[in-house]
Amino acid sequence: MSSTNRTVVVTGIGATTPLGGDAASTWEGLIAGRSGVKPLEQEWAADQAVRIAASAAVDPSEVIPRPQARRLDRSAQFALIAAREAWKDAGYSGKAGESPTEDGAAHVDPDRLGAVIASGIGGVTTLLDQYDVLKEKGVRRVSPHTVPMLMPNGPSANVGLAVGARAGVHTPVSACASGAEAIGYAIEMIRTGRADVVVAGGTEAAIHPLPIAAFGNMMAMSKNNDDPQGASRPFDTGRDGFVLGEGAGVLVLESAEHAAARGARVYAEAVGQGISADSHDIVQPEPEGRGISAALQNLLDGNDLDPAEIVHVNAHATSTPAGDIAELKALRKVLGDHVDHMAVSGTKSMTGHLLGGAGGVESVATVLALYNRVAPPTINVENLDPEAEAHADIVRDEARKLPAEGRIAALNDSFGFGGHNVVLAFRTV
Repeated sequence: MSSTNRTVVVTGIGATTPLGGDAASTWEGLIAGRSGVKPLEQEWAADQAVRIAASAAVDPSEVIPRPQARRLDRSAQFALIAAREAWKDAGYSGKAGESPTEDGAAHVDPDRLGAVIASGIGGVTTLLDQYDVLKEKGVRRVSPHTVPMLMPNGPSANVGLAVGARAGVHTPVSACASGAEAIGYAIEMIRTGRADVVVAGGTEAAIHPLPIAAFGNMMAMSKNNDDPQGASRPFDTGRDGFVLGEGAGVLVLESAEHAAARGARVYAEAVGQGISADSHDIVQPEPEGRGISAALQNLLDGNDLDPAEIVHVNAHATSTPAGDIAELKALRKVLGDHVDHMAVSGTKSMTGHLLGGAGGVESVATVLALYNRVAPPTINVENLDPEAEAHADIVRDEARKLPAEGRIAALNDSFGFGGHNVVLAFRTV
């Protein structure tokens, strides 16, 4: 197989989310149908129209030593935690090119190792907090670490430093499609021969008064403060906006040859990506899903993927009135009757919406759905929207088993403000 069409596989997974501090507890929460949404307890929340969010189940301060944490924005902290878990899960230890810190740890050439970690907003909490310091305490009290902490590429840079990546360290920024675009970029890095291994995913930490006020005022977020765990309700007739979440999801992607040579455990094949842009509105999705359809068609045209193989879709499904239906229309338009055999899950009903981190966390969920052959449920769907029911088979209330035999595939959809559309495909091996 030439260096321009190498097979890419997933050999490691890591996550820290509103459902758990690692991938295993996150997956357990998803399969159990548990919501990670809670009331905001900070004093500033009392003045907000939106007083709920899906905060991380395990605060990064419990994992990262304080001296290191002081130099990292919260988004970088999440990314580092998830990346370290994925790196270890893939069988690696310490920096590439250095002596392994654990017996039996695998080796990778640092010049053949990349990192692609995305964030939709970057170090927004650092920026806002340090501006408050400037106003209230003066110039000399502003942290000298402010610039590297607030840079959108901060999470990716820190992950790259942690693993010793030299093939390239990148940060796609495409709003809520960022995490998925990072994984798609990583797939291409390996396919084109620029890297053998890439640590890729998304992170976000934006639970702060200003983002919550801004999203709330643009009517994008649910104001169902009296029922936090029931607030995120994709495909339900009563959906009224997303719930903000935080955390990170990271995959270790590897060429199949490199993984086989070291006897690595393989979770799934990373088939490829499809990308498009709506060119419709800075915020609103194109109502008929034309841009999403184009991304799906681009995925099928550019990759060896049979629609009949696809049995599961981790939908973007943010719980907004327009977006949820546009996505399902696009699936039906491109995949036709094959959609009738696809279990469609909206996991944001449990994790909330992690913005640029969503594609990373939901790729972890999609890979684990294939690996375990079970689709997570969409919770809080009390009254299924008739339009949703007409276009797709929504997994509701309880997890659903996927076909136990044969090769099966799954999609992970991610879309962002600005009209960014990214569809990733994974397949069993």
